[in-house]
Amino acid sequence: MEKNPLLVQHFTAADYAAAPFLTVILPLGSLECHGPHLPLGTDALTAYLLALEVAAQVPQTAVLPPVNYGMSEYYRDFSFTVSLTPETETAIIRDVLESVYREGIRRVFILNGHDGNIPSIEIAARQAKVAHPDFMIVGLEAWWNMLLPLLPPGFFEVWNGLGHGGEGELSIGLALFPELCQPEHARGIVPHLPPNLDVMWKFSELTTCGASGDPTKATREKGLVMKETLVRAIVEALQQLDASGWDYRSPEVRQQ
Repeated sequence: MEKNPLLVQHFTAADYAAAPFLTVILPLGSLECHGPHLPLGTDALTAYLLALEVAAQVPQTAVLPPVNYGMSEYYRDFSFTVSLTPETETAIIRDVLESVYREGIRRVFILNGHDGNIPSIEIAARQAKVAHPDFMIVGLEAWWNMLLPLLPPGFFEVWNGLGHGGEGELSIGLALFPELCQPEHARGIVPHLPPNLDVMWKFSELTTCGASGDPTKATREKGLVMKETLVRAIVEALQQLDASGWDYRSPEVRQQ
C-alpha cells in the first residue's frame, strides 16, 4: 500500500509530531442501493474522494477515515442496505468531534454525501460547538445543493440532475470511480412530488428500481465539470477561512 500524507490513518505518531495538521475533513456516507448502475458505497466514496481532492489544495489539512454507514432506513426496501439509527449516527459524529477536539484540533470540515445524515450532523456539530466555543466546525451537508447554482443553466437534462442514483450522482461517480460504475444498466424514475413541501417518503413509494432521476443522461464529462466546480468552491471557502484564522464572527461581535 502506498502511503498517502493526506490520510490521517496513514500517519504514524512520528509523522504527526513532525508535521501536525491544523484542519481535518470528516467524510460521511452510507451503504445502500443506488440502482443497478452505481456501487452501494456511492455516498461514502464520493465524499471521501472529494475530501482528498480538497485536502490536496489546502495546506495542513488531512482527511479522517470516512464513516461508511449512515441513516438509511427509508431505503431499506432495496438491497443491500445497512443502516444506523439516527441516535447511533449522531453519537458517532459527536464522538469523532469530541476526540479530535481532545487531540487539539480546532478546525473541522464535515463533507457529507448522504441525505439521511443531515439531521445528525446538525445535532452533533451544534452540541460540540456549545460544549467547546473555540471549536470551529463547518460543513457541506448536501454537496448536490451547493453545486447546482454554480453550474451553467441547462447543464443537466432532466430534473436538474437530481435523484438518488440520478443524472448528477452517476455523472460524478463516472468522474471519481468509473471502474465501479455500470452505466449500461442505468435506470431511474423521476418522482412527481408536491412543490414547495418536504415529503417524508419511503423510497419504495417513489421508484421500483432503487434509483430516482434519469441516470441515462449521465456522462463522465458532466461529472468532471461537477467535480472541478465543487472542489474549487470548497477550496476557495476554506482558504478564505484560513486567511481569517477561521474567525467568522460579525465585526460587531469582535469589537465587544
